[in-house]
Amino acid sequence: MTAARRRRLRVFITGASSGIGAALAREYAARGAILGLLGRRADALHALPFSAAHHIYAVDVTDHAALAAAAADFIAREGGADIVIASAGVSAGTLTERPDDLSRFAEIFAINVTATVATFAPFVETMKRREVNDRGPRRLVAIGSVAGIRGMKGAGAYCASKSAVHTYAESLRLELQPHGIRVVTIAPGYIDTPMTRQNRFPMPFLMPVDRFAAAAARAIDVGTSYRVIPWPMGVVAKVLRLLPNVLFDALFAHAPTKSGKVAP
Repeated sequence: MTAARRRRLRVFITGASSGIGAALAREYAARGAILGLLGRRADALHALPFSAAHHIYAVDVTDHAALAAAAADFIAREGGADIVIASAGVSAGTLTERPDDLSRFAEIFAINVTATVATFAPFVETMKRREVNDRGPRRLVAIGSVAGIRGMKGAGAYCASKSAVHTYAESLRLELQPHGIRVVTIAPGYIDTPMTRQNRFPMPFLMPVDRFAAAAARAIDVGTSYRVIPWPMGVVAKVLRLLPNVLFDALFAHAPTKSGKVAP
């Protein structure tokens, strides 16, 4: 691999066929990065206007063997990754008393949480082994959500899964800190994607997805440990964290619930 090629960012993104993942792919393609684009829908991945110049993997992130094989292929072709973004995620309204929702809980956790671990796992050792004189970034990026800050009614699976992502990424950050690998958690607020278009309630500070991707990329550049985007939702998140349960319960007891349809 030539020195010029090494200077190009190597970015591996899951959930790249739509929403936040596709927007991040567009952002890094515009920066001239070498991309590994992974998603369930091959047609959507190949429809990205820059896809022919990059590595495409039509893989379901719950297929851990296929995900590991895609990661191994990208590492073999490009010598590793500078940035790995676990962006695959789904959302749906869930209620504990509905028998059918038990499988929905399992599906949401499998995609939002376990697949995040499976995405990062193949890249950790190669990032640890990077040469001392290689000063390029080493980032593992978990896409969480402000929904992981407090539980909302009718969204137990989604809120709990994103809370788990935040906590997992925090643990991973401490584990990898001695190796110079930065773990970045991005917590989107309301971003205009197919997932949020399923919501049946007002969405304050709704942000265009490409603006979100640009802001997220800046936070990843710096290696920020945790960032809520857009920033006004970060203020809201801090307030929610501090609310005592009795006040939180009173404020959100009659909040609308999420759609029961699984949205990618």
